[in-house]
Amino acid sequence: MDKRIETGLLMGGLIGIIITINQPLKELTMKNELVLLAGTRETCKALTEQLKGMLGKYIRIKSFASEEYLPPLIEDALIVYSSYLIHDEVKHVIAPSCEVITAHRTVNYQYIDYLFEIPNDTNVLFVNDFPQSTMDSIETLDRLGISHLRYIPYSPGGEVPDSIEIAVTPGEMDLIPSSIPTKLNLGVRLIDIHTIMAIIDYFELPEALRINITDKYTGKIIELSKKLSSMKQEADKLNQYLKRVVDGVNDGILAFDRSGSISVFNKELERMIGISPEYAFKKKIGQVFRNSELLEFLLNDESGNQEAFTVRQTNLLVHRFPMKNDNTIVATFKNMDETIEMERRVKLELQKKGFVSKYTFQSILGESPILQETIRIARKLSLSDLPILIQGESGTGKELFAGAIHSESSRSNAPFLGINCNALPEELLESELFGYEDGAFTGARKGGKKGLFEQADQGTLFLDEIGDISMKLQARLLRVLEEWEIRRIGGNKIIPINVRIIAATNRNLKEMIEAGKFREDLYHRLKVLSLSLPSLRQRKIDIPILIRAFIRQSHKPSASITEETLLLLSKMDWKGNIRELKNVVLYMLAVSEHNELTASDLPADLSPANAPLIPGTLSNLKNEHHYLLKCIDELNKSGMPASRKKLSSLTRKTNSPLTEQQVRLRLKELEQLGYVMIRQGRSGTHITEKGLETLV
Repeated sequence: MDKRIETGLLMGGLIGIIITINQPLKELTMKNELVLLAGTRETCKALTEQLKGMLGKYIRIKSFASEEYLPPLIEDALIVYSSYLIHDEVKHVIAPSCEVITAHRTVNYQYIDYLFEIPNDTNVLFVNDFPQSTMDSIETLDRLGISHLRYIPYSPGGEVPDSIEIAVTPGEMDLIPSSIPTKLNLGVRLIDIHTIMAIIDYFELPEALRINITDKYTGKIIELSKKLSSMKQEADKLNQYLKRVVDGVNDGILAFDRSGSISVFNKELERMIGISPEYAFKKKIGQVFRNSELLEFLLNDESGNQEAFTVRQTNLLVHRFPMKNDNTIVATFKNMDETIEMERRVKLELQKKGFVSKYTFQSILGESPILQETIRIARKLSLSDLPILIQGESGTGKELFAGAIHSESSRSNAPFLGINCNALPEELLESELFGYEDGAFTGARKGGKKGLFEQADQGTLFLDEIGDISMKLQARLLRVLEEWEIRRIGGNKIIPINVRIIAATNRNLKEMIEAGKFREDLYHRLKVLSLSLPSLRQRKIDIPILIRAFIRQSHKPSASITEETLLLLSKMDWKGNIRELKNVVLYMLAVSEHNELTASDLPADLSPANAPLIPGTLSNLKNEHHYLLKCIDELNKSGMPASRKKLSSLTRKTNSPLTEQQVRLRLKELEQLGYVMIRQGRSGTHITEKGLETLV
């Protein structure tokens, strides 16, 4: 063969091989990158982790959240939308060379069991960032058969229906209204298997990967089934346990459905009325009870919650409450004669000693969010037996909260004692706390005396103004908290005690520790749990409520107060907090010559001439308010969300940096003046026309 032809064929073959090799490499380069585009940071993070966990070994994966950052242009990649809702937000950064897949999303299997723990037909607020994404999520649950609940759709700006106790959300916990007591996070919805398979097909990934992913999804379903089966077994065990508990309590317990069929009838109820549970179970309530008034009370929804009846010569106090979600009515029966006698003995004994808390959480007046959050935390702390340190300015109600925590605790029927550590000299305070033996010192009572630790045994001891006790007493108190035993002054007998300690102070104990005036080890023993009380300046919306309550409790309960005076008092900075406010109201009631309190009744130092300016004018705006308005205006014009986090970071460039919490408070002040509108979600805060006028 001609050498030139042979060489040509050889070169042509090599070129053909090079072309054959290079062409797939080019296609692979163009088709091995996936770009995920999501709306929020949380969604972006969750879906990126899911995709990388499944496909990260085979393809490159990038992701962007539109609320944070989008690149100028994306080319030669497979684009995966987290939802069709973000199309308009991101379409301007996608080049024609890209392919787009819109992901279908499904429930996050890791948290799905939360929904099965909620009783059937419960009204549940379903919360998401946008109305359409909320409806999409609910439709997904219905398709999957998780339809035993009544889902009420909610997104920012919507109305919250009354009587909703539970809210669920796919990762948007901050959007749940604060009025909902129970909040469940279902986790960000994940990309479903059909979308994953579409991605695999696009990249022509190995068949083994498809099988592996399918097996994983099947495995998760099996895992969830096992979990639900385990939950059912635990529920059966719990039902057996609850039956034993119900039979063991001192109250009679009855439960029946709307048709009147009895499902619970415990042993104590048998003792009260002489009818056995075996006879009563599954019978109609009218076959068991013959008292027509009692039957009407139990079956009538319009009846009161509690009434007294005589059944077979036994005086019973019957409390009825419907369990609407379970279509069941439960009634408890107390033997009035036994209950009254027992409570009379206990209360008489405690009242004789003055060992009863005067306060409950219902005693705490106010509707401000910060106060309600403090009460919520305090209620949780009441469930524990650990020491609590209550911190707050003078006059904020530390004793009130201490008493309420005791009243809500498991020790509520045991003694509650309190002492102001600042009110007694060191020696007297020591004897009051620890007691003393006969002859321990000159003037000691014959036979000795129990100290407060002994008298409060099984109950609660409230130590007010704990920051004022001496170093010597601090050492003794530390030993009590370490060993839970005391020794009286002048005695050698060790006495074990079981007391819950609630301490309170208006002083900065950390500064005292640095100054060597308070023991750090005692501080940490007292502050196992802590509660910070808000000042009245932080909850000014509660001032009218408090004022009216003080008037009702006074010697002039029918007195009123003018709206102008109420507004004036509401704008003042009460450095003495609630105590100062109460004293001012009592002063006004004492000096007023009429039944209506006015500004002329105020003490001289609080007269309108000396009162602080009422907000609402430019003269009350500080530099930091102006700076925030300027930042919000610039962010609004640039199309970026004016979030608290962003505004806080911008203030760090100034001489007065603000935390996110401080920014929130300033924004609330600006909103009250009409200078901004605070919106939930990604849109953030917007400046109003009135606010723009201040920048001119």
